[in-house]
Amino acid sequence: MIYQIYPRSFADASGDGIGDLAGITARLDSLAALGVDAIWLSPFYTSPQKDAGYDVADFTDVDPLFGTLADFDRMLERAHDLGLRVIVDIVPNHTSDAHAWFQAARASAPGSPERARYIVRDGRGPEGELPPNNWESVFGGPAWTRLDTTDGSPGQWYLHLFDSSQPDLDWTNEEVRAEFDRILRFWLDRGVDGFRVDVAHGLAKHPDLPDFVISEDIDSMGAAQMGHPAWAQQGVHEIWRRWRSVVDEYDGDRILTAEAWVEPLSEMAAWVRPDEMHQAFNFPYLMTPWDADAVRTVIDDSLAAFASVGAPSTWVLSNHDVIRHPSRLALTVPSPQGHGIGPDSPGLPDPAVAQMRGRAATLLMLALPGSAYLFQGEELGLPEVLDIPADRREDPTFHRTGGERYGRDGCRVPLPWEADAPAFGFSPSGESWLPQPGWWGEYARDRQEGDRESSLELYRAALAARREHGLASASLSWETTDGDVLIARVGDVMVVCNLSTSPVDLPAGEVIAASERLDDSLPPNAAAWLLTT
Repeated sequence: MIYQIYPRSFADASGDGIGDLAGITARLDSLAALGVDAIWLSPFYTSPQKDAGYDVADFTDVDPLFGTLADFDRMLERAHDLGLRVIVDIVPNHTSDAHAWFQAARASAPGSPERARYIVRDGRGPEGELPPNNWESVFGGPAWTRLDTTDGSPGQWYLHLFDSSQPDLDWTNEEVRAEFDRILRFWLDRGVDGFRVDVAHGLAKHPDLPDFVISEDIDSMGAAQMGHPAWAQQGVHEIWRRWRSVVDEYDGDRILTAEAWVEPLSEMAAWVRPDEMHQAFNFPYLMTPWDADAVRTVIDDSLAAFASVGAPSTWVLSNHDVIRHPSRLALTVPSPQGHGIGPDSPGLPDPAVAQMRGRAATLLMLALPGSAYLFQGEELGLPEVLDIPADRREDPTFHRTGGERYGRDGCRVPLPWEADAPAFGFSPSGESWLPQPGWWGEYARDRQEGDRESSLELYRAALAARREHGLASASLSWETTDGDVLIARVGDVMVVCNLSTSPVDLPAGEVIAASERLDDSLPPNAAAWLLTT
């Protein structure tokens, strides 16, 4: 069980309104008490913070916003003392435009070794005034920005699949590959237990950089299944085999986890073959709507695909890039992945339905064999925050689309720890880099402690039962394969999830976990675990 920490929104010890490493260290006891096995930290490296740290200027140092390398070492030591492993995010597709390499590329001539580290090309048109191709950024707008020559006139173009402040590295360049070998070893030598690899289906691009048009109803990060020449190219696998050999040099269980938006699942399994990554996020599962047939199918497909290469299935419902799952699963329109939701979005969820579906989906997920990932705050039942003022939004998606897309800020609002404390316990100063809604205190951790019907206690009970009954390593078999109620046996536990609109009778047995209060039946939008004879 791996718990994602988004550092700037987890806990702020300095009082500047931005979470930091010292804040994480001070709150690690709460995660040990929750029952997780490991933490994964989103980027904390030196960065201009144009994309919340995913624009890295120095991969081997800590940004002063978050502290120092000494603060990191103290956090790592405390986590290990508590029995928590530590996985850090690594961002190999691109650097910040403030990185020393890109500054050198900008100042160098076409064809120079400095420019060869990045994907820099001449433009099209008589004067090179058009981008090299028609690719669009994941964040909206063109994926190319033009450089100036040394005399200030327009010159070549550089590729950035994300923000213009995030130029893509050229992974056909051996210097780039060797530099990341060094970066991996730097953190492994400090004692980290592995890496979550950002954009693991990127890095390798089709050498011809051909034009490609993405269907309007598909987010560009998920366009790999359409054959997009920037995603899921075969060249990435050579990179991951090299990384695996570096990680395998170190004693203990070190892990590589891929963020790979690839479908179908049979294709995603290529990222977790025995000599590549250990795990890959199961985005098809994350994006599955609240529909029994769809959920059953993606579970079956996941178990089969990952087993075919000897890797564990993974399960995830929320992270820092998607709408928090209680809100997402209760939308009355298809989820607008990559766009986010706000106060004017269509099909907004009923809060009560969102809470119930979020809890039920979690209980179902935690019963499944394999590895599960949690996103900070989901144990509190946090919904997506919709009403962030435009002048407080920070996601590049919002700004690059002129506010047409709300972006990801709604899932990144700093956590509520204590209902009556400044910034709900997030920061001693009461500051918060994204505004916390006034009702945030209703979800505060201290309000939920000891309340057997709270989301926090549901997560604690489920994680304890998951461990006690060995569900992560058990096998799953369906008791029924049709209808709107999912019933499966996982090890010695019967799992029932009601996706219908009516209550259903429960099998006879001892209830060991339930997402809602039970009478003699299981309500709609609810799930339960039972020990049956």
